[in-house]
Amino acid sequence: MPTTTQVHEVMTSDVDVIGADTSVAAAADRMAELGVSSIPVVDRDRRLVGLLRDDDLIVTEARVHAPRFWNVLGATIPFPGDMKHLEEELRKVAGATVGAVMQTTPVTSAPDDSLEDVATLMHESEVRHVPVVDADGKVVGIITRGDIVRFIARTT
Repeated sequence: MPTTTQVHEVMTSDVDVIGADTSVAAAADRMAELGVSSIPVVDRDRRLVGLLRDDDLIVTEARVHAPRFWNVLGATIPFPGDMKHLEEELRKVAGATVGAVMQTTPVTSAPDDSLEDVATLMHESEVRHVPVVDADGKVVGIITRGDIVRFIARTT
């Protein structure tokens, strides 16, 4: 992969977006209709406020797991991190809107970032979709692992 290739050369620039106040059901319908597994969430000015992934929708249908506890001399102590995880799951299950279940701090890229840097970022952050935003934080595209694989296939 040439190190001079920039994200805007490979990204999908005709990207659909949704608002945080969209219902989870409507968002799921829209994603299914588009055949995508993530969609950027924006405010009225098209500034990125989050990313809705299929994983975020699935958790709304998943069973909530109760935290595990230690019983020590009559005291009940939750496993570290279990209570925070439970709170996050309950928040998502109860969420009726995209804003309640979306990822609020998604990894992002700029259009002029190198493809090599974004591929490294995806690998290290273990993400499959990266919204591309301009200097004002407005969504101008999205780049996925599939976009990068297709680029590699075209250039080799």
